[in-house]
Amino acid sequence: MKITLYQLQKEKQQKITFVDTGISAGFPSPAEDFTQKKLSLDDKLVQNKEATFYARVQGVSMINAGLDDGDLLVIDRSISPQNNHIAVCYLNNEFTVKRLAIDKNKITLVPENNDYKKIEITDGNELIIWGIVTYVIKKV
Repeated sequence: MKITLYQLQKEKQQKITFVDTGISAGFPSPAEDFTQKKLSLDDKLVQNKEATFYARVQGVSMINAGLDDGDLLVIDRSISPQNNHIAVCYLNNEFTVKRLAIDKNKITLVPENNDYKKIEITDGNELIIWGIVTYVIKKV
């Protein structure tokens, strides 16, 4: 799985209209009024603007974790990697996204698709855990 990285734009983000009453997945109530507010997705999805990047997923090695080809990832580089985090890694001169399996003396990059093999990190690998995936944005 490959990813394409995008840096968060530093200028002020445009806010879009946000309906704050929830949207029913059942039958709508025509009597219920709704409130409109302005919302910036960056305000909701980004904790640390200086350390946050977006990346587009290319591939299917993480589909069982809900990361599909073409999804947009929100990645925070200020979060310390921990066991079971989904991380963007720079491995042997290529970016990849995998789940981290961190044991006392070993790191394994685990795909979320049985068609792909785990990558056990050895002394011969060059690994940088570049950032932690915090959100996935999907097109439906």
